[in-house]
Amino acid sequence: MKLSELTVQELLQLQASATNELKARGVVRTQNNPLGDYTEWLVARTLDLELQSNSKAGYDGIGKDGMRVQVKGRRVTPTNNSRQLSAIRKYAEKDFDVLAAVIYDEHFNIIEALLIPHEVVGEYASYREHVNAHILILKGPILRDPRVQSIKEAVCS
Repeated sequence: MKLSELTVQELLQLQASATNELKARGVVRTQNNPLGDYTEWLVARTLDLELQSNSKAGYDGIGKDGMRVQVKGRRVTPTNNSRQLSAIRKYAEKDFDVLAAVIYDEHFNIIEALLIPHEVVGEYASYREHVNAHILILKGPILRDPRVQSIKEAVCS
C-alpha cells in the first residue's frame, strides 16, 4: 500500500483502524491522539505502575511503593522541534512525586526518557497564568541536573 495513493478520508480511516488495534492490544486507552496513552503504557510497563483512570487528576500511575507518577510525552518533528510538555496543572498541590517524560522523534524513536522529581519540576517549570498551569521545556540545564534520572535504556528494552 502506498500512502501517497490514498485519499484523505482513507488515510484518516487507516489512522482510526490503527488506533482501534492499539486499543484492542491494550496499548492505548482512548480514541485520542495515541501519543499520551502510548507513553503512559510504555512508562507503566517499564516502572511496573498501576495506571489510574483517565479522569484521575495529577498523576497517571502508582508504583508498588506508592510513588505517584505523572507521565508526559512529546513528539518532535523537523517542522516542530519544541520540547515543551503539555500543561502541568495544580503543581502546588503536589499530586505527583515524579514526572516521567518521554521525547520521541518523528518516527516514535525515543530521544529522551526521564524521571524528574516533583521539586525539580518546580525549579525548571514556569507558571503561565493564561493556561493556569506550569510549563516545562525539556532542554538545557534540566537535562544535566543530577537529580534527573534517565530511564531510556529501560524503556527501550
